[in-house]
Amino acid sequence: MVIINMNIEVIKTEKAPQAIGPYSQAIVADPFIFTSGQIPIDPKTGEVVAGGIEEQTEQVLKNLKNVLEAAGSSMNKVVKTTVYIQDMNSFSKINEVYAKYFSEPYPARSCVEVSKLPKGVLIEIEAVAIK
Repeated sequence: MVIINMNIEVIKTEKAPQAIGPYSQAIVADPFIFTSGQIPIDPKTGEVVAGGIEEQTEQVLKNLKNVLEAAGSSMNKVVKTTVYIQDMNSFSKINEVYAKYFSEPYPARSCVEVSKLPKGVLIEIEAVAIK
C-alpha cells in the first residue's frame, strides 16, 4: 500500500453562492480541485436568477468560474464536468452558453437528465480542475 500525504484545502468565496448544506464550495486535493455542484443563484442576492435555461446556465458557469478562481485555477484548467439538467431538450441551448466558457481542448463531460434539482433550478454543474 502506498500512502500519499495530501494537503486538503477548503475553498470558500463570496463570489459564488454559499453552501446550503453540509458541504464545501470546493476542495483542493493538490493538484486537483473538486467543486460542488453550482446552481444558478446570484451570490449578491442569494436568489435564483430570473429567466430560462440560457440565463441559468450563464449564472451557473459564472459561479463555477468564481469558485475555481478562488481555488487558484481557471476554466481552462477544467478536465471534467458533470451537467445535471431537468430537460434533455435544453441540451443545445446549454451547449451554446457552455461554449462561451470553455475552449479546446474541451473538458470531458457527462450530462444527465434528473427529475429535480435544489431550489427547483433547471441546471447544476460540477467540475474537476487542476490547480
